[in-house]
Parts: sequence; structure tokens; C-alpha cells
Amino acid sequence: MRFVIQRVKHSSVTIDGEVKGKINKGYMVLIGIGQDDNEEIADKMVKKMINLRIFEDANGKTNLALKDVNGELLLISQFTLYADCKKGNRPSFIKAGAPKEAEELYGYIVRKCKEEIEVVEKGEFGADMKVELLNDGPFTIVLDSDEIMQI
Repeated sequence: MRFVIQRVKHSSVTIDGEVKGKINKGYMVLIGIGQDDNEEIADKMVKKMINLRIFEDANGKTNLALKDVNGELLLISQFTLYADCKKGNRPSFIKAGAPKEAEELYGYIVRKCKEEIEVVEKGEFGADMKVELLNDGPFTIVLDSDEIMQI
């Protein structure tokens, strides 16, 4: 599983010309689900993401987590995070999770986040989405379950 977390001032996702999700200060997160991912992995990834201390405190140090700043979440499914570009010029997505299972796990991740964070918005699995954001910093973190699960 891969999360690309961008600290944002605001972000939104539009589908077919209609804004489907919109947040203020918080994280816009691209979520890639791989073939071997499961709820146990999702739980660890969500916990790590929510507890990341990447917001500034009164001294300008990155000591505050999402909850500490009443941050919001916009979660976007993104199978292309599993692009394999080793051979040729056309990426392979064979390592991405199967659509049915990936969609179920994406829904699980959204539900788990809603247990912890007051405002959680989302895109639509498999849709053609237009994502806008104002990256704050910029501050971007990549979480990969291959690394997180070793902790």
C-alpha cells in the first residue's frame, strides 16, 4: 500500500464537473493499493498517517499531528502509484490490487479515517477525477507499507 500525503491549505476533487469532496487545512492523500494489501496493513498505514507530526507548532517546529490542528482529509484512490516503468515506455500496473478488492479496501480506509478525523472527504474509486490543491510547504510524504510493516 502506498500513501502520498500532501500537507495542504485546501484541496478538492471534481468529477464530471461537480465538486465531490473539498477540504481546508489538512492532508490530500493519494492511495495506491497493491495485490497483497489487507486490513491489517491499512490499519497500520492509517495510524501512521494520522499521527505524523508535520504541522508547525508555536515555535515553527513540525511537532503537531493532524488532530492537533483540527486537520481534514481528502482521500483519493490512485492505482497508478503501482506503475512499473522498468521495461519500455508504457507503464505496467500488474502490481496494483484487483479493482473489486482494492475498492473494498479503499472504503475500509475511508471508514477507519472517519473514526479518528472529523472531516474526511473522498474521491470516487475508478472515476476520472480532477484534483486541485494548494500544497503547504510544499510538504509531501510517501508512506509505503513495505517499510511501515517492518516497524
